[in-house]
Parts: sequence; structure tokens; C-alpha cells
Amino acid sequence: MTCLFWGKLRKTMPKIVNVGLIGFGLSGRYFHAPFLTTNPHFKLTKVVERHRNDAQAFDPALVTVRSHDELFADPDIDLVIVSTPNDTHYPYAKAALEAGKHVLIEKPFANTSDQARDLLTLAQQRGLVAMPYQNRRYDADFLTIQQLLQTNRIGEVNEFEAHFDRYRPQVLDTWKEYDPDGGGNLYNLGPHLIDQAIVLFGIPEAVWGDIRIIRKDGPQDDYFDIVLYYPDKRVRLKSNMVAADNQLRYVIHGALGSFVKSGLDIQEETLRKNQLPDSADWGHEPERQFGRLTTSDGEEVVESLAGNYHPFYDNLYRAIIGEIPQEVLPEQALAVIRIMELARESSASRTVLPF
Repeated sequence: MTCLFWGKLRKTMPKIVNVGLIGFGLSGRYFHAPFLTTNPHFKLTKVVERHRNDAQAFDPALVTVRSHDELFADPDIDLVIVSTPNDTHYPYAKAALEAGKHVLIEKPFANTSDQARDLLTLAQQRGLVAMPYQNRRYDADFLTIQQLLQTNRIGEVNEFEAHFDRYRPQVLDTWKEYDPDGGGNLYNLGPHLIDQAIVLFGIPEAVWGDIRIIRKDGPQDDYFDIVLYYPDKRVRLKSNMVAADNQLRYVIHGALGSFVKSGLDIQEETLRKNQLPDSADWGHEPERQFGRLTTSDGEEVVESLAGNYHPFYDNLYRAIIGEIPQEVLPEQALAVIRIMELARESSASRTVLPF
């Protein structure tokens, strides 16, 4: 699949990109705001909150507005970050692009591949960046896996399995659980795992999926098992919301060895403690989370690389000013949505479907 949507970016090169953030929940407060605040290329100036003033509690200098239309009408805003329920991603992002703003969209990029294609085409036509927030490319475990593959420590991979499990036997009263348009576990955690697979191995030949509700009276899917078919390997992506033992993250088998990794990247946990991502030891995992590499020479503990989401924002800035292409390529953003659609179709038909 070729890059059909990469367009000619703006030639203006602002020293500072002024940012407007729609939503100040978990993602806005603990992911975007801290990194924007500590990155000299960005200035977070306005936040859309309909009823609360949480953004001003985070930083009194921030201006709270009650309408996304008010944000889009501000000529000083260069970038809009959409950090709202999934069913609003497409209309908010489209309106922002039509207003001449670059957009960074929380995952999923859109709820359907048609919506995703529409946003990417509009961005290309306007010379703007439209990109999903795929921060998990900079988790400690994924960075470590990339290094192991690039240095050929595992050899040619024949099987790759990734987990993002949780233990939530009770359904929470949130839109992520109940929203019929974009709710459910597949659209919540699926984009992370699928994007990582695409980064490592490219677009698959075919997709198989098992999408289910396993909690009693659960309103939306809370379990998925997706297999991506490649000519020389199988990639399995799993998430179970009722997994009491949910530490396992990756199991990789290759011609030279196997790598097993447990534990979740600590950046989210650290951010929730109201720590800004500007310390020297940012993102360093505890030793108990280091992975194990097994080869013919025996077993070796592999120290994790430090996780750090700053490079994601650095790439976003350089893409906005026209220096380099955006890191999450348009065809990758589109492929993630299409794979989720195919996984649902496969689950319903109990068949393997070509990509």
C-alpha cells in the first residue's frame, strides 16, 4: 500500500506551535498536557471543557473555553488535539482541518476506514498534518523489542504475541464501556497493539479475529484475539479485561531465540502521580520488569530501554513545520482502522479475511 495522502505541508515555520486541546480527561491531563508543557516547540494555550476548569488547576495560565467552535475560530491556534470520546473524533477533527488547523487525534483515529480516509484526504488537500496519537511506539518494552530485532538478537521472527490485559470484572460507568459508536475494548486498546505490529512487520496479508463480551451483561466487547497473517510469521494480539494475572506483555519466537517481557511501561503510572516528564531518569523501568532472552547460549536478562513519549511530539512539530513526514504515516493510520473492521467481520463470519 503506497502513501496516497502525503501532501505538501505549509512552508511557514513557526518557532512555537500554539495548541488547543479538546478535552481534559485522562489523556488530556496526563498524556498531552505534561509533554506539551515541557516541550519548547509547543505552547498549550486553550482547553475546551464544557463544565469543569481542571485545565486551569493544572496551569492557571491556560484559557478555558466552553465550545470547540470557539477554539477553531481562534486564528492563533496552529494545532488542535482531539482528546474526546471516540464518536466525536471524526467530526471534531474534520472541523479543525476545515478551519486550517493541524490535528492530533486520540486513538482510534476514526471509527471507520471511510472516516479515516476522508480526514487524510482533507489534510492532504489543505497541506495539514492529521495524525493519530500512537504514543505506545515509545513504551520501554516496544523500544527494547525494536532494538533486539534491529540487532538480530532474536533472528527471523516466526511468531509474535502481544497482550494488553486488565482485571476489571465489573463494568465501569464510562463511555468507553457503553458508547455504541466507538466504545468497547477493541477500539480502546486495539489501536495500540495493531499499530505496533504494523511498525514491526508492515501490512498483513490477512486478518482473523475473535471479538467477544465475556463479562456478564457487558454492554460492549471486552475481549479480543486477533491474528495477523504474514508470509513467514503469525502475529497474535490479545486483550482480556478479566485477566487477574495481567503482567504478560510479549512473547516472541525467532530463529535465534525467544524473548518474553512482562509489566506495563511506567510512564502513565508516573504521570498520574503529577510528575512532569522532565527528570533525568524518566521512563526507566524497575529491574523486575526487564525481559528475558533465551538462546542456545542460555537465558539472559535484557535491561529495558527507557520509555519516553517526547520524541513523538518532536516528530509532530517537525512534520508541522514541513521538515520531515509525520511518523505515523497516513497509510498506517488507515490500516489500523481497517484491521479492526476486518477483525469484527472475521469474528462474525468465523473466517480469515484478506486485507
